[in-house]
Amino acid sequence: MHSSPIGYGVRYTVLSIFILALSFVAPSAAKAQTQVKDVLKTYSGIAHAGYEDALITARTLRAAIKDFLENPNAQTQRAAKAAWLSARNPYQQTEAYRFGNAVVDDWEGKVNAWPLDEGLIDYVAGEYGTQSDENKLYAANVIARKRINIGGRSVDTRKITKALISKVLHEAGEIEANVATGYHAIEFLLWGQDLNVTGPGAGNRPPNDFNLKKCTNGNCARRAAYLRVATDLLIDDLTWMTMQWAPKGDARRELLKAGDTTGLTRIFTGLGSLSYGELAGERMQLGLMVHDPEEEHDCFSDNTHNSHFFDALGIRNVYLGRYRRIDGSIVSGPSVSDLVREKDVETDAALQARLNETITVMQVIVHRAETLEAYDQMISEGNDAGNKVVQNAIDALLKQTRAIERAVSVLDLQSIAFEGSDSLDAPEREK
Repeated sequence: MHSSPIGYGVRYTVLSIFILALSFVAPSAAKAQTQVKDVLKTYSGIAHAGYEDALITARTLRAAIKDFLENPNAQTQRAAKAAWLSARNPYQQTEAYRFGNAVVDDWEGKVNAWPLDEGLIDYVAGEYGTQSDENKLYAANVIARKRINIGGRSVDTRKITKALISKVLHEAGEIEANVATGYHAIEFLLWGQDLNVTGPGAGNRPPNDFNLKKCTNGNCARRAAYLRVATDLLIDDLTWMTMQWAPKGDARRELLKAGDTTGLTRIFTGLGSLSYGELAGERMQLGLMVHDPEEEHDCFSDNTHNSHFFDALGIRNVYLGRYRRIDGSIVSGPSVSDLVREKDVETDAALQARLNETITVMQVIVHRAETLEAYDQMISEGNDAGNKVVQNAIDALLKQTRAIERAVSVLDLQSIAFEGSDSLDAPEREK
């Protein structure tokens, strides 16, 4: 079982997170007339800082992977895994920019798509199976093959390149489970499959899977090439998105030109959709409903507790217009919280309370994962206590979403359609 630092540089304890939550309370008096254009500038600035932090930590990950591939052993593998875990924290906080911003939502699948049929990439255990009615590339194992068939076309895979994995393999056949790029492809290569089902432990890939002299499981040079190329591609993608939100970036410029109502609608669409359909629904309620350890976000590393926590923190960052960077500096400014408070102090205070409540219950999940059992064990059938901890977080997200809806109404924005989830809206379809 793994744990990763909550925060950067200093490990946050449950108490310190709780104190941090309490520090974000509504001021007693509202500021005078916040300008929407200033709110949009803060929003854009936090986006830029968040993606830049994700890029910085991805570069640290690349350096750790380079060391690992040059000298594959348990110690360098642990260092590469630790770098991956750290790199997840700032990225997850940027997910509040999805859904409302097409430039982010259209791009996100390159870097954070899940779940994935890992047999597309590398060898898998026997219980994984060799074929799927839904995916002909379910067990293609491109690392072991110099040529594969995609949609009746023979594809040369002798050289593993960025173009091969991003343009040919990723979502090949228009199947979303064919994930060949991004954090989770790298995660699978570092950890391997988690074969523990609902038992303790994450993936346990031998470091010699990348050792050219003492190779285990074959194809070590190609496996190393895939890991190296996938990491370089992740950095390319994060570099592009960081530039989009830079002071003269296209995404920032387009948002600021879109107008006050459109800008605010995008912000709240991102907040509500991540809170409701994506996090509460697809990432939490679905896994809890079917008690399936495969239905967790970071399933190879057992890092799902942290991914959920930092998603929730990212929502609060955007609403409050305040983000703590990995170097400890703060990016802050006029926020949608200011706008709501100027219209209705009680609505803003209620939403802040819900945001803080969500952080608190997410921290309970983190603490349980670090001291008792991993997230996939929490959602397992028959684990009433673990199920309850996860359900509490889902319930908090639902209350938070309703508070977001009230804030939308207070600002006189037109009704916003948040991303939904069958696990919440039509649970009978998931059974």
